[in-house]
Amino acid sequence: MEIQSSTAATRMAERFRGFLPVVVDVETGGFDAEHDALLEIAAVPLCMDADGYLSRQPTVSTHVEPFPGANLDPRSLEVTGIDPGNPLRGALGERQALDHIFKSVREATRDAGCQRAILVGHNAAFDLGFLNMAVRRCGHKRNPFHPFSCFDTVSLAGLAYGQTVLSKAVLAAGLPFDSREAHSAVYDAERTAELFCNVVNRWRSLELFEHQHVRIYTE
Repeated sequence: MEIQSSTAATRMAERFRGFLPVVVDVETGGFDAEHDALLEIAAVPLCMDADGYLSRQPTVSTHVEPFPGANLDPRSLEVTGIDPGNPLRGALGERQALDHIFKSVREATRDAGCQRAILVGHNAAFDLGFLNMAVRRCGHKRNPFHPFSCFDTVSLAGLAYGQTVLSKAVLAAGLPFDSREAHSAVYDAERTAELFCNVVNRWRSLELFEHQHVRIYTE
């Protein structure tokens, strides 16, 4: 992970109460976190420059092997286009997949001077639910994410742009979206990260504008 300057790291640590926003997207074998398979996971840690603007860091991702006895809903597989039995996926077992993702997240959290990561997602409760269930199944003891708090770009995009569907919200924010690439954990996580950064940075620009305007007025 890229190490931030001390100024930027301090800004990030102070911006979200010591939490580092990390955008997560999962692709699954259904909607039931307890019984349906986790098949893909991607995480995009965010960083902040010295002026308080967010951007995304490199994505970390992996395909995941269905846990023993996992349900695979054919309708979900049709949407994602995932073939869980394809050996070319290079899928990791759930424990190894979590280790892979969590290692990068912990490094990014440390470099930002933050205490813990907080999940950002589009319908974040869905992604957090599958992540927490995988952690529970594996008995993982080093989960860097807050167990229940999260940022949901559905709410943020609804507020900022009047759109709640990811593709429409991204386009409304003036960003590109290729529907042919959708329902890939990496693609959806990266677009969600850009959307979240866009909303936060828009607010930051307003803060700076108001601060400058007040300063000019008082001078």
